[in-house]
Amino acid sequence: MKGLFKSKPKTPVDLVRQTRDLLIFADSKPDSRESKREEKFATLSKLLRELKQILYGNSEAEPVSEACAQLTQEFFKENTLRLLIVCLPKLNLEARKDATQIVANLQRQQVQSRLIACDYLEANIDLMDILATGYENPDMALHYGAMLRECIRHQSVARYVLESEHMKKFFDIIQLPNFDIAADAAATFKELLTRHKSTVAEFLSKNYDWFFAEYNSKLLESPNYITRRQAIKLLGDILLDRSNSAVMTRYASSRDNLRILMNLLRESSKSIQIEAFHVFKLFAANQNKPADIISILVANRSKLLRLFADFKPDKEDEQFEADKAQVVREIAGLEPRDH
Repeated sequence: MKGLFKSKPKTPVDLVRQTRDLLIFADSKPDSRESKREEKFATLSKLLRELKQILYGNSEAEPVSEACAQLTQEFFKENTLRLLIVCLPKLNLEARKDATQIVANLQRQQVQSRLIACDYLEANIDLMDILATGYENPDMALHYGAMLRECIRHQSVARYVLESEHMKKFFDIIQLPNFDIAADAAATFKELLTRHKSTVAEFLSKNYDWFFAEYNSKLLESPNYITRRQAIKLLGDILLDRSNSAVMTRYASSRDNLRILMNLLRESSKSIQIEAFHVFKLFAANQNKPADIISILVANRSKLLRLFADFKPDKEDEQFEADKAQVVREIAGLEPRDH
């Protein structure tokens, strides 16, 4: 009989509501009859695919902005996002992937020129705790990690994560033996420390001591080559950013930091050496070098000048050569100073 009555196509609002009802079912009824449960989860997977197609379009059609706006508005009207995040572990792999893409897209959708996802997340900021702790679950880490990176596009959300206990955990997650999870966490960590300049500068100034103690010991001195290489590159990006100039001056005045950088300059890896040079040059170019920095540079002058004599990147780079020439001049001209 069903075929006789063709149902009219569902609107984006209908699809979201139906999805929400099924998520409520998934969240609250673990012991319903198996066949009924499977049927409902199959319908939920289908709905998520349809929602993704509205937001992203498909091979035949671009997304329609009016449909996207309706979908977005309905999605954030009630707790659909929370339900989707909480129920994610219960979905199959394809549905998880679709859900992750939906959450990512919704962060960018504007309704009447407002990013309403940001308002919703500010009111439900504890969702970031679920996403950030997702790295502890190997099955969920990449889905929750991708969602987290999209949510921290909003400055207020990024500030919450930066100021939370989760920041300290990143130093360990980045070194997990599971390469995919470690790389995903490193991508989130980088995004947190580079996207929102003023928030990052404030965070680094307030948390300087513990943050750089962890950064140096766990990342720059890690036994893992990839960890060291990513960490020295990111450190250069952070310190050379104009908004972090106060932090850079402080970092480049520490003899412990200089010792670590000089060890990285002696690495056999060319790419680590080059990235280390970009941070080392801040110590050399500092016009108000503390006496202990000068004495270390003077004591190691001949080794450093020998190292820099045939030190160059694989591709010709005029800026690098100019920087190197300046560093060599600075070190060659140093006079020991009394403490």
